[in-house]
Amino acid sequence: MSTVQGAGVVVTGAGGGIGAALARRFAAEGARVVVNDLDAARIGPLAEEIGGTAIAGDASGIVDAARDALGGAVDVFCANAGLASPGDVFADEKVWAAAWDVNVMAHVRAARALLPEWLERGDGRFVTTASAAGLLTMIGAAPYSASKHAAVAFAEWLSLTYRHRGVKVHAICPQGVRTDMLTAAGSAGDLVLAPTAIEPEAVADALFDAIGEDRFLVLPHPEVATYYQARAEDPERWIRGMNKLQRTWEKGTLA
Repeated sequence: MSTVQGAGVVVTGAGGGIGAALARRFAAEGARVVVNDLDAARIGPLAEEIGGTAIAGDASGIVDAARDALGGAVDVFCANAGLASPGDVFADEKVWAAAWDVNVMAHVRAARALLPEWLERGDGRFVTTASAAGLLTMIGAAPYSASKHAAVAFAEWLSLTYRHRGVKVHAICPQGVRTDMLTAAGSAGDLVLAPTAIEPEAVADALFDAIGEDRFLVLPHPEVATYYQARAEDPERWIRGMNKLQRTWEKGTLA
């Protein structure tokens, strides 16, 4: 029997890409799925396809409505909604605030709503769709990189704080995935992410591998583990290498 058979699952940002792939995979594994997106038109057909429920609106406030739709508890929460947020240190304050709100604080608000029940019953699963940028970084995207680092840090904190009380946490950290977000990354995405981009379904596969192994870090691109280790072992060399990549990108954008 599947680990999530009969579970009540919520997937935010399910209007396409990774979110839609996660929703389909959970449904295929026998879960009861609530899909969420700001745009109701994007999730209605998906909900009908998988026999789930569509709840449109801000991901930050979906937990109570999801409980009602599921007729009880939320067993798995996939904090998947995110903003690409390109820009440098001079990006508008509104861009920085939106990246922080969607990529970090929406996760915090969901955890606040979910944890009391999960801790009482000793069971629950929180899935963060972060990014390899949250372990490494991404050129041309300061708000995105900083907020995704924070998303990974918050997921890690949840795991180390509540693991012994039955709360399971997974942080998904892919590189390029063939979604609208990759398109939004522009020339930086073309240089860094597009060459090794994978399909959203491969991300869902990687998550279920991690669920089966009770593993925190989900790396759909296994090479990210090598990069992450290299970054930790020799930060100066890592930054020099990334600066070289930055200069290559700048030459391309100014050509």
